[in-house]
Amino acid sequence: MTSPRPEVLAKLTPVLTKRWLSPDAWRIDTYEQLDGYVALRKALKSDPDDLIAFMKDSGHRGRGGAGFPVGMKWAFIPQNDGKPHYLVVNADEGEPGTCKDLPLMMNDPHALIEGMIIATYAIRAKRAFIYIRGEAIHAARRLRSAVEEAYAKGYLGKNILGSGHDLDIVVHSGAGAYICGEETALLDSLEGYRGQPRLRPPFPATHGVYGAPTVINNVGSIASVPHIVLNGADWWKSLGSENSAGTMIYSLSGRVQNPGQYECGMGITLRELIELAGGMLPGHNLKFWTPGGSSTPMLTAEHLDVPLDFDGVAKAGSMLGTTATMIFSDRDCPVYATYRWLQFYTHESCGKCTPCREGNYWMVRTYRRILSGKGTPADLDTLLDTCDNLLGRSFCGLGDGATSSVTSSLQYFKQDYLDYIEGHRRPLLNEADLVGAH
Repeated sequence: MTSPRPEVLAKLTPVLTKRWLSPDAWRIDTYEQLDGYVALRKALKSDPDDLIAFMKDSGHRGRGGAGFPVGMKWAFIPQNDGKPHYLVVNADEGEPGTCKDLPLMMNDPHALIEGMIIATYAIRAKRAFIYIRGEAIHAARRLRSAVEEAYAKGYLGKNILGSGHDLDIVVHSGAGAYICGEETALLDSLEGYRGQPRLRPPFPATHGVYGAPTVINNVGSIASVPHIVLNGADWWKSLGSENSAGTMIYSLSGRVQNPGQYECGMGITLRELIELAGGMLPGHNLKFWTPGGSSTPMLTAEHLDVPLDFDGVAKAGSMLGTTATMIFSDRDCPVYATYRWLQFYTHESCGKCTPCREGNYWMVRTYRRILSGKGTPADLDTLLDTCDNLLGRSFCGLGDGATSSVTSSLQYFKQDYLDYIEGHRRPLLNEADLVGAH
């Protein structure tokens, strides 16, 4: 393992992660010693509309996958409508390979809480929810403890810091369904219904929680807000690239020496991230990787120098997504990896729409045939045809995401499929795995 070059090491830019290694980083006393709740005092002196305009100017885009401008989403909330407004934080992190929100909530929960107070002040909401994945038991406990600390210090409740702004925060644990990461399914689950996506329009900005105007933001999107308010819009834009302001937490996993969270300015390349992670494991050479989790099209070693920002990854034919950067080597099989991801999407499909419910079910069985050495070249056409009927035709993004690894692996690694079909490669599955595959 070699140490990163100084110019690459300098690309580490701890902003959201800067407190993580501090003793008792999750405690409010530690947070206040490290600039905690200073941005809140600054924000409460501003006019809410000016705060929204400031967030627009910062170029801050959502960290949940789609990269939608945060300030613009806040501005969609109608004002003077006589209805209650709500903020919902989507903390239902559950996609394979995605693991940046959980450590943020564990190590720095008050950054999220402070960001929520600022956001609710801007959109004039008096109640907010954190919808956290049901399996994240320790993070939920830490969030609830932090909320109690914030109430005790006067940062939550009535007339926060004498500003006239009131806010109550509820930490709601979900039931462990991946579909609840889809924002409208999350709203239904939050209201006590089965988590299934809603038909849109109307959109949550006007008809969200309990039919009222609602802003839904990811954990990283909101936790970044105090840093932007404290340091300024120009500072935030200076940390990233054009159209992709600020820093991003890149979650590296797989065949690297030091998997983990690496916060860098947006626009860093995978080559540099792998160098920061100590390089590839001995005897492993990069073969394929995901820039943003299993729902984003895989890329190859030819894309090592693609800027990892919203525009750069899109030009390469993929999506930045949740920056869950899974690294696979020449010892890994893209066909089998796709099969495993499809098993996940088949299991997590809510079943509401036919394309997703049936398409993923039958694609899994097609992969079982191929990986058992029983496939035919016609199976590859069937997979692409199924993806064509899934993409853009499912009720929500789960169906779209499921197609990503199928189409991209066939684009870059068709020969790997043919090796199973033509008998050039030993089957990875046996006859028992073919039960129900036809």
